Parts: sequence; C-alpha cells; structure tokens
Amino acid sequence: MTRPRHLLLAAALAASALALGGCASTAMAPAGGFTLSSPDLASGSFGNKFVLKAFGCTGENVSPALVWSGVPAGTKSLALQVHDPDAPTGAGFWHWAVYDMPASTTSLAQGVGNNPASLPAGAYGGNTDFMDTGATGVNGNYGGPCPPTGDKPHRYVFTLYALGVDKLTAAAGIPKTGSPALYSFVLNKGIGPGLLGKASFTATYGR
Repeated sequence: MTRPRHLLLAAALAASALALGGCASTAMAPAGGFTLSSPDLASGSFGNKFVLKAFGCTGENVSPALVWSGVPAGTKSLALQVHDPDAPTGAGFWHWAVYDMPASTTSLAQGVGNNPASLPAGAYGGNTDFMDTGATGVNGNYGGPCPPTGDKPHRYVFTLYALGVDKLTAAAGIPKTGSPALYSFVLNKGIGPGLLGKASFTATYGR
C-alpha cells in the first residue's frame, strides 16, 4: 500500500532530526539568558509606520528594528519568524522570516526586511503568507500587521532561534522555498538538539 504523502514527509523530517543528533552538543540555553526586543515596538504595539500598506491598511510597511543578546554558546546561525496566532485562518498568519543569519549578528536595523540586499551576509528572507500577492514587494520581505477591522487586537509573536547548524535547509533537508509552517516545524522540533535556544516577544495591533 502506498503511504500518504504527509506520512512520508513526517517520516523524512523525523529521520532528519535523528541524523542531526550530532550537530550540536550544547543543551538549550535557559530562557532568561537569551533575549529579543524592538526599540520600535517598545510600547507593545505597532505604529502606523510598521503596518501593512495593502488589503485596506494604509501603513508604510517598514520592518521594525530588532536587537538581541545572550546568544547561546555554540550557536552557528540565527533564524527569525513572526507569526500572528489570532488571524482567522485556523492556522494563524506568517508575516516575516529571516534564515541563516550569522551567529555574530546582534540586531536587524529598521527597514532591513524591505530589501533583501540589506540582510546580513548569507541570510535570506523566507516565504510568508503574503507569498505572490505583491503586498510586500517581493517574496521574503516583511509584511506588517493588517487584521480585519473590528477584530480584537491581534498578537504578533517575534521569535529568534539560535541554531547549532550553519545552513538550515541543508541540515534539515527542506527546500529554500518551503512554507513558514514547514520551517517552524523544523526549527521547533525537526532539528532536535540543533535548536540551542529561542527568545521572543509579542506586540499587538488592531483597527
């Protein structure tokens, strides 16, 4: 009997996790030592500059500045994902992703997410749920919040991952064009001990 495609994918990812067992021997860092924040979102909410300019929203869609510290020892690369768990999709909505940032990176300047050439050397913007809509310019760029009018303010969770692997796609055996959900699975589970730590914060926005 032919196995369903989703079971084959799950098996492949599980195999990747086992294969990566030797990629990093450092245990995940204590949550308190690795921190992520944004001077642009210090109030805990998005100003219009950082809101999407599409689908009825009239912001400037500039990516906010991010800073972090306490990266765990043994880190070889960093990855960022931004997710809205409150979007009425049944699975949330992915707004921004950056992968393969050098371990020496300590910040992303305001606007970096709007121009792939501005990202740290070797890093690239991953797919988001704005893919192929043109709302963010090109695929892989930052897409700001734009929740439905009248919704309770949505939460936007910024998560930075410290990884014990240099190139995430090569280590996990996934395509560079993979969905943000596939990357999230790999980051949180698939690479096993290759995840050394993660730091996050949440900002809100409603209209």
